[in-house]
Amino acid sequence: MRVIAGKCRSLPLKTVPGRQTRPTTDRIKETLFNMLQPYLPDARFLDLFAGSGAIGIEALSRGAERAWFVEQNKAAADCIRQNLKFTKLEQQAVLLPMEARAALQSLQGQEPFDCIFMDPPYDKGLEKDVLYAFRDASFIGEDTLIIVEASLNTDFDWAEDAGYEILKKKIYKTNVHVFLTPKSKHEGVKES
Repeated sequence: MRVIAGKCRSLPLKTVPGRQTRPTTDRIKETLFNMLQPYLPDARFLDLFAGSGAIGIEALSRGAERAWFVEQNKAAADCIRQNLKFTKLEQQAVLLPMEARAALQSLQGQEPFDCIFMDPPYDKGLEKDVLYAFRDASFIGEDTLIIVEASLNTDFDWAEDAGYEILKKKIYKTNVHVFLTPKSKHEGVKES
């Protein structure tokens, strides 16, 4: 695994040993960032369920101003620290080594993020829980772009009722990236 483009281009990144995380392949990461590039210059980027930190590091390499990494797995959080140090991006990064819900509470009061990427464990419904938790968050603005990586069989039929518009879905062989943006805050939002 490596950084695809930007100021850290071609630098190798460590991955988390074992099977507790699923690194996004270079090919999928390249496709994702080709779509995200217009959003990255000077962006505030949140990498939720960050694993090795490869997505947030790629965002920083391509021009994001600052990235927050949320990862509760200790080995993965250590891997993020090592990757940030190796790429010399630690000054632009904030690592929150905690469970996602606790991290979201600690982020309350922050300015809105420009981009949020989340890659929760597949088929556990965590993306739904997190998106509902985002609804009243200070760090979600009307222009915040949210990208969810999920398994192919993950249902997003509830997203509109939760207050989100699905902008697009990019389907790969084994997973999907769903691009969402909040509808006007509280406009047509139903409870879960």
